[in-house]
Amino acid sequence: MPVAHQISAFTEFITASPSAFHAAANTRDALVAAGFTEDTATSPGGHVLIDGGAVIAWWIPENPKPGFRIVGSHTDSPGLMLKPQPDVEREGARQVAVEVYGGPILSSWFDRELRFAGRVALLDGSTRLADTGPVARVPNLAIHLYRGDAPEIDRQVHTQPIMMVDSPIMDIVAGSAEVAVDEIVAHELISADAQKPEVVGDMLAAGRLDNVSSLWASISALVRAVKEKPEHVLVLASFNHEEVGSASVTGAGGPLLERVLTTLAESTGQPLDVFRQSTMISADAAHAVHPNYPGKHDPTHRPLMNRGPVLKINANQRYASDAVTEAAWTRAARAADVPVQTFAGHNSVPCGSTIGPIASTRLGIPTVDVGIPLLSMHSARELAGVQDQLWFADALTAYFVGA
Repeated sequence: MPVAHQISAFTEFITASPSAFHAAANTRDALVAAGFTEDTATSPGGHVLIDGGAVIAWWIPENPKPGFRIVGSHTDSPGLMLKPQPDVEREGARQVAVEVYGGPILSSWFDRELRFAGRVALLDGSTRLADTGPVARVPNLAIHLYRGDAPEIDRQVHTQPIMMVDSPIMDIVAGSAEVAVDEIVAHELISADAQKPEVVGDMLAAGRLDNVSSLWASISALVRAVKEKPEHVLVLASFNHEEVGSASVTGAGGPLLERVLTTLAESTGQPLDVFRQSTMISADAAHAVHPNYPGKHDPTHRPLMNRGPVLKINANQRYASDAVTEAAWTRAARAADVPVQTFAGHNSVPCGSTIGPIASTRLGIPTVDVGIPLLSMHSARELAGVQDQLWFADALTAYFVGA
C-alpha cells in the first residue's frame, strides 16, 4: 500500500475515533471489513469482541502451535470529561462542567475548538455513540488582565469550556446520538480536538496519537499477518482506562484478556503453561528527545523521530521489558528491516508506565514495551514521525507472523 494511502487511512481513523468507545467500534469495523466476524467463537479464522471502550480480536489457525502472540495497547487519552450534570451558566455564558481525566497538558486544551464524544446510556438499557462536533472552547485570560508569568491553572475553576452555540450540551449530544434528550440517563463523554490531523513534510500532528498510533499499527499488522497463515493464535487487545491506572473492568488490570485467553487455550488444546509459552508486546507511545529540553533525557538513550520505533526499558519495572523479550522485539524488527531505538530514563526525571507491567503481572506472560516516539505527549495535539508509524506496523506484522 502506498505511503500516502497508509497515512491517509490512519488519519481518517484518528478523526473517526475521538473517544475510546469510537476507537473500539472502528477497530471492529476495520477487522470485519478484513474478514473477521463479530462474535466470541473459537473456530479457525478471525473474531472480534467489543466491551465498552475496549476491544479484543483473535485469529486462530487450523492447527495452532502452543502459545499466543499478543499485541496490547489502549484506546483512551487524557482530556476533559463531562460531569453527570454538565450544563451550567456563569456570568451570562453557557458552559460545560468537566472533570480532568488522566494527566493532560491542561494549557494545550485552551483556545481550541472542542468536540465531546463517547457513549450515552439510554433508559431502555441500550447505549449509543455520540459525537457533538466542534461546540466549545476553553478561552485563555487576556494578557492585559495579568502581568508576569501566566496564572496557574485551577483545575476546577479555569478548565470549564464555554459553549460556542446557544444550546445545552446534552441537547447537542442527544442530537448526535439520534435520541431524545430525556432518553439519556447516563453518559461517558470526553473532549477531543476538533481540528483534523495534518501531515506536514515527514511529521504528523494530531490528537490522541497516544495511543491510537499503537492501536492502528496493531490493526494493520493483524490484517497483514493473517494473510501469511501464521502458526500461532494471534491476539489484538486494546484496553480502556490506561490513562487513569487500568483498574477497571475494561482496563488492563481487569479480567477481560485473561477470560478470552483462557477460553482460547481450552478450545484450541493449548498446554497448561500456555501463558509462559506466549509473548506480548505492550504497544504505547514513547518520548522523543525534545530539542528545546535535551537535558530531560538520558545522555546515551535519545530516541529521535523518524529513526524507528522505541524499545522502552526501566530497571524499576515501569516497563515490562526484560532481556529475553527485548531480544524477541529486536529479532522481529530486524526481520522487517526496521531500525530500533532504545529509551531508558534520566535518573532525575520521573518515568511513566504502560499496560505492560500490569497485564504481564496479572497473566505471567513475558512482555516487551515498545512504541513510536512522540513530542507533546498528553497534549491535545501531539507530534509524530510518519515513517515511525509505518515502521511500527511493519515490525508488529513480523512479530505476528513469527519472526
